[in-house]
Amino acid sequence: MPVIASSLPDAKRKRTVVWAVALVTTGMVFDGYDLVAYGAVVPTFLKDPSQIGEVTPAVAGTLGSYALLGMLFGALLAGAFGDIVGRRKVMLTAYAWFSVGMAVTAFTTTTTTFGIFRFVTGLGMGALIATTGALVAEVAPAGKKNLCSAISYCGVPLGSLLGSFIAIVLLDSIGWRGLFLIGALPLVTLLPLAFFKLPESVPWLVAKGQIDKARAVSERTGLPMPDAARPQAKAEKVGFAGLFSRTFWFATVITGLMSALAQGLNYFLNTWLPVLMEQAGFNAKGSLAFLLVLSGGAIVGALAASRFADRLGPKPVVAICFLIGGVFISLMTLELPLAVRLVFVAIVGLGTTGTSLLIYGLVANQFPTKMRGAAVAWAAGFGRLGGVSGPLLGGFVLAAGLSVDSIFYILTGLAVVGVVLTLLVPRAHVEDDRSAHPTEPSVPAGTSAGSSTP
Repeated sequence: MPVIASSLPDAKRKRTVVWAVALVTTGMVFDGYDLVAYGAVVPTFLKDPSQIGEVTPAVAGTLGSYALLGMLFGALLAGAFGDIVGRRKVMLTAYAWFSVGMAVTAFTTTTTTFGIFRFVTGLGMGALIATTGALVAEVAPAGKKNLCSAISYCGVPLGSLLGSFIAIVLLDSIGWRGLFLIGALPLVTLLPLAFFKLPESVPWLVAKGQIDKARAVSERTGLPMPDAARPQAKAEKVGFAGLFSRTFWFATVITGLMSALAQGLNYFLNTWLPVLMEQAGFNAKGSLAFLLVLSGGAIVGALAASRFADRLGPKPVVAICFLIGGVFISLMTLELPLAVRLVFVAIVGLGTTGTSLLIYGLVANQFPTKMRGAAVAWAAGFGRLGGVSGPLLGGFVLAAGLSVDSIFYILTGLAVVGVVLTLLVPRAHVEDDRSAHPTEPSVPAGTSAGSSTP
C-alpha cells in the first residue's frame, strides 16, 4: 500500500504534464497554421484584386509583416503581464484573442482592414508563444524540460504542415476566407479544454506568495511545491531588468539576434516559397507542396536535434543546424530531380524553422529561473523583428527583380551569420533546477535529460 500511495502524485503529475504539453502544443499548431494560411493565399491576392484590393509583392510583404509585428508586441506584453496575472490567464486570453482575430480577418474586404486584423491576431499569437515556454519550463519535470519544450514548439511546423495540406485540398473549394475561419476553431475547442485542464504554474503561485493556493494546485495536479524557504535577495534583479544586467546583457542581445535571424529565415520561406517555386516552373499546387515538405522536415529535424542538444548542449546543435540550413539553401540553386529537391527542402526546414524552435530551448537553458519567463518572451518578441523583416525582404527582392538563385544565396549568407552569432553565445549561468524540486530524483551522470517522454 505505501508503494501504491507514493505513486499517486507521480501519476497525477504525469497526467498534468501530458495535458499541459498537449494543450500548448495544439495552440502552437494554430500559430503555424496561421503562418501558412497567409502564405497560401498570397498568390490569390497577387492575381485577383477583387478579394481585398490590389496587392503587389511589396504590399503582400507588408501585410505579412503586420501579424508578425503584432506577435512582437504580444510576446513582450505577455512577458511582463505573465509575471503579474499568471501563466494560465494569459494563455486562456491568448486562445480567445487570436481565434476572434482570425474569424474577423476572414470577413475583411480591403487591404487596410486585412492588415489591421492581422496585427490584432498577431498580438494573441505572440502572447501564446511567449507564455508557452515559461509554462512548459515550470510544469515539465527536471531533466525533461528540453524535450517538452521541443514537443510544444514543434506544434508550429506541425500547424504549417496541416495548413499546407488543408490549402492544397480545400483552398479551391472554401476560398481564402474559409482557410482563415478554420483558424478560429480554438475558440470552441481548445479554449474550453484549457479552461478545465490547464493548471496555473505552482512556482509562479509560490513566487507571488500564494502558498495555500499553490499547495492546493500541487495536491490536485501532482506538480511539486518548489522550495519556498529560500527567500530571494532584494538586490537580485529579475525579469527583464535581470536580462539587461551586467551579467546577462550580452547573452540577451546575442540570443535576441539569433532568434530574429532564425525567424526571418522561417517567415521568409513560409511566406514566399510558393511564389519562388512558381517562378522556378512549378504549378500552384506543386509549389504549395514544398511548404508541406518544409514543415515536415522542421518537425522531424527539431525533435531529432533536441535529443542531441540534451547530450551535447543546445549551443553546438543550433550552430550546426544553422550551417546545414545554409548549405542546403545554396544547393537549391542546382538543377535537381524533383525527389532530390524535396529532400533538400525538408533539410532546409530543419535549418530554418527547426532551428528557430531549438533556440527557445537554448534560451531556457541559458538563463536562470528568476528571468527565464522574460528570456523566452524576449526571444519570442525580439525574434518577431526578424519575422517582420522576412516577408518584407521577400517582397523587396522580388520587386527588385532578383533571380530565384540570387534570393537563395542571400538566404545562405543569413544562415552563415546565424552560425557566427550562435558561437558567440557565452557560457550559460543557470542554477541546478533540482534545487527547486528537492523531491525529484536527480538524473544520473551520463544519462540523457530527455531520454523518455513525460
